[in-house]
Amino acid sequence: MAAFARWLVRTLPAAVWTVVVALLPWWMGLSVVVLSVFGAVAFDRRIVHYAELCRRALRWGLPGLLFAVQRALGGDLIAWGAALLGALAGFSLVVLMESLLDHRVQRTSQAKVSPEWSELAMAPVGPPAHIIELAWARWQEAVGVFTDAAGPARFESTGEGRGRYLFEQGKVIDKASPRYCFSPGGRWFAANLPGGRGEILWDTRSGHTHRLMGWQLSGWDGEQPWLARGNNGVPTALHEVLGQEWRR
Repeated sequence: MAAFARWLVRTLPAAVWTVVVALLPWWMGLSVVVLSVFGAVAFDRRIVHYAELCRRALRWGLPGLLFAVQRALGGDLIAWGAALLGALAGFSLVVLMESLLDHRVQRTSQAKVSPEWSELAMAPVGPPAHIIELAWARWQEAVGVFTDAAGPARFESTGEGRGRYLFEQGKVIDKASPRYCFSPGGRWFAANLPGGRGEILWDTRSGHTHRLMGWQLSGWDGEQPWLARGNNGVPTALHEVLGQEWRR
């Protein structure tokens, strides 16, 4: 019952408006419809309530205008045909106008969501900063069989402070000193070159091995090795070290 009452309150004024426009002379009804169009456009995005009233006046006033037009034409079959053609053209223009107005409202609301220039100016540029905190390399001396991050391994000495590492995966690293370490997560294996002339790095994930003469392991940033030239050198990420070695 409440729903019917709300429908009646909404529909009855519109039906009365249609009858009023139909009883007016056609030229006066046309003026009312044109004013409704101007009102719907003028109040759009300014006074939403008035714009909606003008739209409803246009929708319900147009049938009354067409009835007034066919009455003025004599009310015969030709007059009704002209009224129906006018209804088709009129309602098509109304739908087009409301579609354009609604599209403009959507574009305006989207534009308002975009940040102001001051927010863009204060926004950070580029990726967030990453503070490098190196974890010290924990060197050990390999003597015979030892356990690596993936399982047992063995160091075979060939004399003069050098030898070869044999890993369970089948990997062999020769011409290395017995001083070795692993990255905190076990991805990288590092060993000194004989005589401290550099480092050997083995990526256990990809299988790549790097022999870097003149570089010393400074520590680990997560699972990535950082190296420096000499004890007082500036630590450098491995990818930069490899780039420098390639350019040499």
